[in-house]
Amino acid sequence: MSRLHPTAVIFSGFFLLGNLIILWGMLLPDMAKNLQMAPAISGAFFSLMSAGTIIGAVIGGKYVQKFHFLRLFALLAISETLLLLLLSLVHSWQLLLPLILLVGLTYSIMFTIGHTLIARLFANKRAAMMGLMDFMFSLGTLTAPLWVVMLYWWLDDWRWPVRIIALCLLLVGLYSWWVAQLQPVLAPARSNSGQSLSYVAVLRQPLFFIMLLVMIGYGAAEWGQGNWFVSYAVDGLGYQAESARLLLAWFTGGMVLSRLGFALLLRWLQPGQLMLLLGSCALAGALLLMLTQGYVPVALGNLALGLGIGGLFPLMLSTAMDLDADNGPVLSGLASIGTSIGFQFAGLATGVWAQHSGIAQAFWLVPLACGWLLVMLWLFSRMLQRRRLV
Repeated sequence: MSRLHPTAVIFSGFFLLGNLIILWGMLLPDMAKNLQMAPAISGAFFSLMSAGTIIGAVIGGKYVQKFHFLRLFALLAISETLLLLLLSLVHSWQLLLPLILLVGLTYSIMFTIGHTLIARLFANKRAAMMGLMDFMFSLGTLTAPLWVVMLYWWLDDWRWPVRIIALCLLLVGLYSWWVAQLQPVLAPARSNSGQSLSYVAVLRQPLFFIMLLVMIGYGAAEWGQGNWFVSYAVDGLGYQAESARLLLAWFTGGMVLSRLGFALLLRWLQPGQLMLLLGSCALAGALLLMLTQGYVPVALGNLALGLGIGGLFPLMLSTAMDLDADNGPVLSGLASIGTSIGFQFAGLATGVWAQHSGIAQAFWLVPLACGWLLVMLWLFSRMLQRRRLV
């Protein structure tokens, strides 16, 4: 069975999902102005999107192994296209909120399919390939600020970036369906095709419960930064919107470099040691963002935060799948659930905090999340070491 086309489908899909997930933070100031959204409503927007991803992760982790992965991926990509086109037509935030819930749900199931399929196709080099897959996701988050800035030179309207992503997802969905027709045998493992997997059984293992807590901190740090930095830079630090979006590219660029290169460091470091190194880098970058205002220090803080955050997700998930490959979909779903809980908390808490104290104070949530992340990574690395000694 050729792995080229299925890998190309997932990698291109993850590139677009990276664009999509970072898009909302960049467009939020314009969306809020156009749709008359208060800071608390903006927080609810992100909260509902993350609630959708939690629901999608639960559904995906339990049931995706029952379906042909690429056919399901194609149907979800086409569904996401329709949802985004509808979202780009709304003129009221009341209509925006249910649509973003469904967008998050669909995105999350696609995310779970991608991790599960790549982990099974490349079981002998899982960490490296999952790192490359998440590199494509981060590459999407890196390119989004750049092409959105250029698009705004001609079309100063938040709706057009959403429509462009929708069109690209339609093309990926059609490509995925074509590949599925070429390779009808690319189906789930027979042992899992007739039954759903259990989150409870996995969470009874303390190591995986700590993984969930790690992912909560990871989600709060990554998406607190990704969704609120532009607003923080504009309203808290006084930068122009274009400069703020370009500063965000330092963060996404750091994530790209981290996900592309973290696997190389596994030649010299154990996974637990590398996780602690990355977590420390993330905390240092987050503190630098809050304690400085100059362009260069803020850019370096973004870069350090991205370098620390970027490699953690694929490193954590591949390490967990190496320990329990049969529960791969559940582990991917669990990682997405934890990330989404952190995402939801960061979105809602930052919005409410900003409404009462301003975004300059509320953005302290990002370094606080990085502190939580580092503590949970220390616990995970200790338990991982004990498990491997047994």
